[in-house]
Amino acid sequence: MTASATQRLEVTLDTLLESVDLAHDIVARVAEASGFSEDDVHKLGMAVREAAINAYNYGNCRDPKKKITLIVEFEIEKMVIHIIDQGCGFEVCDVPDPLADENLLRTSGRGLLMMRAFTDEFAIQRGPGGGTDLVMAKKLPGHSGNGNSPTK
Repeated sequence: MTASATQRLEVTLDTLLESVDLAHDIVARVAEASGFSEDDVHKLGMAVREAAINAYNYGNCRDPKKKITLIVEFEIEKMVIHIIDQGCGFEVCDVPDPLADENLLRTSGRGLLMMRAFTDEFAIQRGPGGGTDLVMAKKLPGHSGNGNSPTK
């Protein structure tokens, strides 16, 4: 693949709980077809599942009029995944640290922790039309640093 030949898949999902499974399945199949190990396919699937459930539950507040956008792009050395909601956005600093003693029994923040742990790059930014764009990337198999040293 040349530098100008970025491949892209974009899917618009309804704000339904079933869309979480669909997003997971799409990314798992694309990752598997791209040569990722079974372990990395599982991790990417879990990261996408967490991002999609957050978009469904917190971003779009389960509003069926809103949509969730899943984008998978292949760059020269990595697969980049975007999960974009149509909510109001949020500040990551407002999410309690799930590893802090006072939060160990709370569920808030664990999904973000998993997304960071299971990908090589993780970012939260404003979506193109507002809302939140969770961006996760994983180095493609065969490229140095694949999965061993996160660059977050």
